[in-house]
Amino acid sequence: MHQLPPAPRPIGIFNNYLATGPETLMLKEKMMSLSGDSFDIKLASGQPIFKIAGRHMTASGRKSVYDCGGNHLFDIVKEHFHLHRTYAAKDARGNVFMTVKSSITFVGSKATAEFTSTQGRREVLTMRGDWMDKSVGIVCDSGETVAAIDRKLLSVRELMGVQRYALHVAPGVDLALMVALCVAFDEANND
Repeated sequence: MHQLPPAPRPIGIFNNYLATGPETLMLKEKMMSLSGDSFDIKLASGQPIFKIAGRHMTASGRKSVYDCGGNHLFDIVKEHFHLHRTYAAKDARGNVFMTVKSSITFVGSKATAEFTSTQGRREVLTMRGDWMDKSVGIVCDSGETVAAIDRKLLSVRELMGVQRYALHVAPGVDLALMVALCVAFDEANND
């Protein structure tokens, strides 16, 4: 398990989901999902925290993120007509609060997320790693790693197309926002 040091400042949008200590979230794709893009998300302890419902037959590949109480937090949608794959996180009113853009690299994958934190600070997080090698680091503009995605094959189910990720999050970082980054990076690399 990754033990990430605390973030240099609170990083996020959903203050109720700021990690108070190092956290590991397990994202597991639902096998019987019609869209193939629905996930159950639990803490390492097994406690449910979020759900992602993929929408079947939408041009944007919309994924809706809910808390464990069934409250809609936001949607992740693919934006069209961009040079690079671009995803947006939209609140319940349809307002974009974060964009994730993939970039071309010679080795591995890269994407950049931009949003304004609840403190009013413009944040830029860079996701870099080798999606095929199954590990990605999420780094803030000052160079600290604030989260890491580990998607090693954990069971026979992954060999059958069911994906499972471990998302390690540093203290002071928004768990819901990191889930959005993980899903957008996955989509950008699997489109």
